[in-house]
Amino acid sequence: MRKILLVVLVLVVLLPIVFLIARSKTPVVNVPSPISILGQATPVTVHASDPRGIRRLEASVEQNGVRYHVWEADQPSRVTDGTWNFTAGIKSTPQLKDGKAKLILEATSNDLLRKKARWEHEVTVVTQPPSVSVDSDQHYLYLGMADLATFNVSGGWTDAGVRVGDQTFRAWPMPGGKPGYFSLFAFAWNMPASTVPVVYASNGAGNDVTSPIVFQFPKKEQPKYTVHDLQVSDAFMQKVVNELDPNGSGDYVTRFVKINNEMRRANNKTLFDLRLKTADKFLWSQPFVRQAHSQSEATFADLRNYIYQGKKIDQQVHLGYDLAVTQHVGVEASNDGRVVYAAPLGIYGNCIVVDHGYGLMTLYGHLSHIDVHEGDMVKRSQVMGTSGQTGMAGGDHIHFGMLLDGVQIDPKEWWDSHWIKDHIAKRVDLPGFHD
Repeated sequence: MRKILLVVLVLVVLLPIVFLIARSKTPVVNVPSPISILGQATPVTVHASDPRGIRRLEASVEQNGVRYHVWEADQPSRVTDGTWNFTAGIKSTPQLKDGKAKLILEATSNDLLRKKARWEHEVTVVTQPPSVSVDSDQHYLYLGMADLATFNVSGGWTDAGVRVGDQTFRAWPMPGGKPGYFSLFAFAWNMPASTVPVVYASNGAGNDVTSPIVFQFPKKEQPKYTVHDLQVSDAFMQKVVNELDPNGSGDYVTRFVKINNEMRRANNKTLFDLRLKTADKFLWSQPFVRQAHSQSEATFADLRNYIYQGKKIDQQVHLGYDLAVTQHVGVEASNDGRVVYAAPLGIYGNCIVVDHGYGLMTLYGHLSHIDVHEGDMVKRSQVMGTSGQTGMAGGDHIHFGMLLDGVQIDPKEWWDSHWIKDHIAKRVDLPGFHD
């Protein structure tokens, strides 16, 4: 009888505990919009939930082994699922210094076990807003042209460079350990002429400062883009569609136009993303060279009307040079660099992209054969493959293009040693350059 009473007593004591443990939950806490920068008073939104309610919700910042309490929710226990807003930064915690820190959130359940959830995220503390000062050089620009600006950035900043309209070009430390920064930037072929290029710096906490670049935009030097009517034959249309949309359906005209638009945009997005593979140094030291003995069948930013059976079916801008020599000529690297792409690429056919450092790349399209691989280092004038008519090419030639931070630019100035000397080598240290 005593044993039975003892068992009953144990069960009476343990069952409620087991029941409470079974029903106990750990709170869920997160920040819907992650914070990477803490400035003067950076807004933070926190979401927390627990079916038993939140007993305690607090935030702290930890830096260099010291933890600072920055916020605590006011009577959160009545809330089972809620969102709170507070600010964190130098204003509330003046002990913080520039540099890395951790933002920590802790939520404690309102049940008897007081289970606790922790969320933490690395942040950068920025105590001073950024400031920029740009060089006083006169920059002569034209549509499709690249140029180089030097500048200084001070204060706390996380991003800087040159902004031209809606396009941005990265800042790089000056070569050779010299103080300051530089940016290779482009004035795109379709950028409004009234656009003012600016150097910018941002700290990611709402502080964005700019300084205009001194420039001229001489009308007499602006390129005159030509307009070409390209007659699309049945043979060419079938060749393009069968090669680039072999499993598609529908009439050839619709598929051709889709390739010329949607595939073109996707291919150019792939080219833009290659900017992330660039080297943070100059990989070249001599002027760029044009394919030997080549004739230009098309130039940069030509406007092409595609005419089929007397009717205009599409219009596109050709962002490169079509260089022709003979059939299956050896395709030469325009300068020293590293191969970052060597594979078919839609309208460009078999394609090679060579990185020359600091976001500058050259493109070679429509090849019949590729003889290099991604990661290979190539030398100026090295043969990398053979020309052809893969992709959207109507005859054997090389589509040669240049990109700067993903923006397609006019190559012609890069073939000019005097231009490189005046616009690049005079402003930054270009090791081994000679014109």
